Amino acid sequence: MNHYLSRRSFISQTVMAGGGVMLSNSLLGKIPFASANERVNLACVGVGNRAGEIIRDLYKTGLCNIVALCDVDMEAEHTQKILQMFPNVPRFKDFRQMFDKMGNQIDAVSIGTPDFAHFAVTMLALDLGKHVYVEKPMAQTFWEVELMMQKAKKSPKLVTQMGNQGHSEANYFQFKAWKDAGIIKDVTQIDAHMNMPRRWHSWNPKMKSFPPAEVIPTTLDWELWQMQTLGHDYNKDFVNGQWRCWFDFGMGALGDWGAHILDTAHEFLELGLPTQVEAKYLKDHNSFFFPMSSTINFHFPKRKGMPPVDITWYDGLDNLPKIPEGYGVSGLDPNIPPPSTGNIEPAKLNPGKIIYSKDLIFKGGSHASTLQIIPEAKANDLKNKLPEVPLSPSNHFANFLKACKGEEKTRSPFSVAGPLSQVFCLGVITQRLNAKVDFDPIKKEIVNDKFANALLAGPPPAKGWEQYYKM
Repeated sequence: MNHYLSRRSFISQTVMAGGGVMLSNSLLGKIPFASANERVNLACVGVGNRAGEIIRDLYKTGLCNIVALCDVDMEAEHTQKILQMFPNVPRFKDFRQMFDKMGNQIDAVSIGTPDFAHFAVTMLALDLGKHVYVEKPMAQTFWEVELMMQKAKKSPKLVTQMGNQGHSEANYFQFKAWKDAGIIKDVTQIDAHMNMPRRWHSWNPKMKSFPPAEVIPTTLDWELWQMQTLGHDYNKDFVNGQWRCWFDFGMGALGDWGAHILDTAHEFLELGLPTQVEAKYLKDHNSFFFPMSSTINFHFPKRKGMPPVDITWYDGLDNLPKIPEGYGVSGLDPNIPPPSTGNIEPAKLNPGKIIYSKDLIFKGGSHASTLQIIPEAKANDLKNKLPEVPLSPSNHFANFLKACKGEEKTRSPFSVAGPLSQVFCLGVITQRLNAKVDFDPIKKEIVNDKFANALLAGPPPAKGWEQYYKM
């Protein structure tokens, strides 16, 4: 089957879509499109891998036109499916050139680049008056997230959404309803765990330098890929998801999965920022890449009549929290997407959390998965007291696009997602330094360790990228 559309058929389909009809895209099936003047004109920065999934999910809502595609490796194999779907959409390697040439045709932008590459694109997009959908976590350093929040606050008419998609699904509405009804109250401890295999490489934790330089693929703009982190030699183990495991580029399992596991507890328990974060256990700690297993404790003080909360994060195949009596089986939940890894070693426990309150224990998964009260006998006692949970009016992608049109408010705007992302930034600092830090949430400073405090901002940006760090 030829998935390429001729310019004539593309134009005729676009015209047909003007009246809100069902439009067929050979790779996505039939999509019910809003009328042409009601669709958001979306530019997409990042096209392959997870970014491609975001583009498909946004497009499938029928609420947007894809008007520009941007990727530093546009000819790579992993970008081809999206390019086949949108063969006539203008393509760019550099997001700055895309905005220069097409700024007045763009309403909103999706950003599906590596963690360290979210910041500059977001700041420029907001400066240019564009709505922003950015994948989780919001950025790589605490102060990048802070600047993104400040920039969004300066432009209240602009819509922002972080891509923790479960925040628009059953888990969100159930947690809110149960909290409002007093079922979830007096929470004191949460054990969060991500024990699935990940995309780790086989580098030796005793390594003394980064892996050796390799020949840069001819399709890749390596300098632009690095953005403000400029200064690394190319190696295949830095790109296509491998960036996630290096301190210089990613945020490990905590940054990858934390926003899918702790998002609702963080928002509805109004946790804000912790006062103490401690790396309790780090297996194969080193200066270059994230430990193979980590246990990190976050202490949140009491708030608005709610008791202090300790969150303990466990990652690594062999690093499980204590399982309470009556937990039941850890069956695979269809709401939990598999980790993006080639490793098929089964997890002993699916990603999720155990929430301990004064009277009840809750067992939860990640993403859209709902909570269960355990043990089962306790759940049966409360069955008739549980409130009705409303259905979601829109998924995370439609929620963003409807918000761009003024029809809804985003559920994970920077004001909500920013402090959550900053919690993970603090956790990563303790992983990097194998440390315990005392944090002042008012001054936003680490008060017991000058070097750790410097890591809130991270190293200065490479030449040419400083402008994005100025308000």
